[in-house]
Amino acid sequence: MSSLTHHPGDHDRLRSDAEERLREGTAPPSRGWTISPDALALLYRLASNPTEAGEALKLLHELQTHQVELDLQHEQLVANEQELAQERDRYKALFDFAPVGYFAMTPEGQVIEANLAGAQLLGATRTSLVGESLAGFLAHGSQPALTGLLGRLRDGHAQACCEVQRTGEEGVVHELHVVANTSASGDSVLLIVSPSGQSPEA
Repeated sequence: MSSLTHHPGDHDRLRSDAEERLREGTAPPSRGWTISPDALALLYRLASNPTEAGEALKLLHELQTHQVELDLQHEQLVANEQELAQERDRYKALFDFAPVGYFAMTPEGQVIEANLAGAQLLGATRTSLVGESLAGFLAHGSQPALTGLLGRLRDGHAQACCEVQRTGEEGVVHELHVVANTSASGDSVLLIVSPSGQSPEA
């Protein structure tokens, strides 16, 4: 991916690219940059004096080159934004359409976000899950197992897992395997939920 981080030599490369674009006539279209009135006045004063006309040309070249540098930087910013948006969309698709349930929760167990498979496993919609306690969607006897899992994470365990149940329509019991760990920032819990017998590791 392109980077906005500037390294030593970046300015020299940018200047070289800008000057080459000017020579070849391939400079990007101006993004609205204009020469200031003060710069124009200085150019006029220098150009009016035959002995200083050369300095005027140098200054004009410098201004043109700087304008192209700004336009090239703008192009790079736009390209970076597009790459970031595409990468975000790819990860969102992977999250939304994964074959197992993904949940992000608060350390206390409130759902922050869930993917489609996760909502289906709990017999709920994604919007109905957000802000609610995950334990409330489980069979009553499974709630202590989830509470214990969250407690182990708070105690510093890198990962914890448990088996829970959800009672579906007509009393059908769904056995679920839960794997959880704490996010890198430490402010949320990440869960993978799958039918028992299909036990992916986080």
